[in-house]
Amino acid sequence: MSRRRFVEAAGAAGVVAGLGGCIVQDYGSESQEGEIDVGEVPDEPITLQWAASEQEAGASEEIVSALHDAGMPENIDINFLSGGNVTSDRQNQYEQWLAADREKPDLLRMDNGWTIPFIVRERILNLERVLPEETTNRVKSDYNEMSVRTAMDPESEDLYAIPLWMGLPTMQYRKDLVEEAGYDPDGQNWATESMSWKRFSEITADVMQQQGMDYGYTFQADVYAGLSCCDFNEFMSSWGGAYFGGVENLFGPINDRPVTINEPQVVDSIRMVRTFIHGSGAPNTMNEYAGNIAPVSVLNWTEQSSMRPFSNGETVMHRNWPYAISVNGAPEAFGEDLGVMPIPWAVRSDEAEYAGTGGPVAALGGWHVAINPNTQNMAAAVAAVEAATKDSFNFDLFEILGQIPPKPDLLDTQRARDVPVMGRYMDALQVASQNAIARPVTVVWPDQSRQAAQAVNSAYAGDVAPQQAMADLERTFEEIEEST
Repeated sequence: MSRRRFVEAAGAAGVVAGLGGCIVQDYGSESQEGEIDVGEVPDEPITLQWAASEQEAGASEEIVSALHDAGMPENIDINFLSGGNVTSDRQNQYEQWLAADREKPDLLRMDNGWTIPFIVRERILNLERVLPEETTNRVKSDYNEMSVRTAMDPESEDLYAIPLWMGLPTMQYRKDLVEEAGYDPDGQNWATESMSWKRFSEITADVMQQQGMDYGYTFQADVYAGLSCCDFNEFMSSWGGAYFGGVENLFGPINDRPVTINEPQVVDSIRMVRTFIHGSGAPNTMNEYAGNIAPVSVLNWTEQSSMRPFSNGETVMHRNWPYAISVNGAPEAFGEDLGVMPIPWAVRSDEAEYAGTGGPVAALGGWHVAINPNTQNMAAAVAAVEAATKDSFNFDLFEILGQIPPKPDLLDTQRARDVPVMGRYMDALQVASQNAIARPVTVVWPDQSRQAAQAVNSAYAGDVAPQQAMADLERTFEEIEEST
């Protein structure tokens, strides 16, 4: 796949990676228990249909070849059904197909932000029934733990999907401009030694002033799923705050977990962001942080719109997903003048009250592959999914699409470091992988996500005081939990 084809596909498909969608309806189904004898793959040619993305459809030959190399029988071919780029649209389409018991597509590419609702409704196949125990155990032990948890039933811990890749946000920056301003990112190990938000704001303000840049720091704070699941999640968690009292409650139990959104560390994270946007002279801000480093426009920006000023050379620092590294680090873009470091922190992890918070937390994005339980090509679908668990396929997919393998050990290899562009940034991506935190994925999260995005955006804008916004959001969350 050419660099140009990848950049075009990533710009179209990668932007929405990791975002959530609408609540899943309760279709109901028979309980999935006991092993299924899928039999042998027939000898005749078989074509599976895989609901995927434009990015994967554009690299279909390479992906099928990688699956064959990983053990999928040669008589199996795959037709990648290219879907829309909006993740909630894809979710809604799957709901319609599975509610109608459609036999196609055989395989489904699923956002890790809404796989669990399909699992608890038993609308996708329990892989424990069809894959060897050795395979499912290997996935649970070798893959990123947080990524795997978004592919399992929260109660039974049965595996229903296989992670294909992880979305790991990082802080991209103009390394050339930072060095010209007198800083030494390599000597100070910015790629692995994450810095505090205070130091980050001071450096950003200094470089912005010295270099005469339009913006210091751009990120995503529009009223959309990406704010509640990701940017706010990172800001809040890096302060030691949490939606529901730590990672152990991310996936439930609903109405039997603490709602901890209205706590000082969460409010302080909002005050910090307000300082970045409005300056320390505005209400509900902080004097100890450098202000006016982010434009008010971030309140209307998502991934692509927030990246545009950075790619155009107008910004010092930019938070985004791995696809943006491939775009901005390409030779025709900034090349090696692009620096990448972990998300900054306000409190260290050993100082945070809640497990999984504090330190350089990175909101977990990514996609899984699941099997349609109505498929008439069960043996072939299982063979394809089995092949997708192999290390060789994970490496090939990384090289073909630039997407991060879901197995932490693979990131610490020479082959990963040899991947064009992305390989330069393995150190920072490993830190992000080690500190990944998922959004609260439950059947009520879509409703809570919409409320959180609206409340946080209003607080960032100054329409509502941070304390009042979080108090109101706490009551809303509790009402949603109680109504389930």
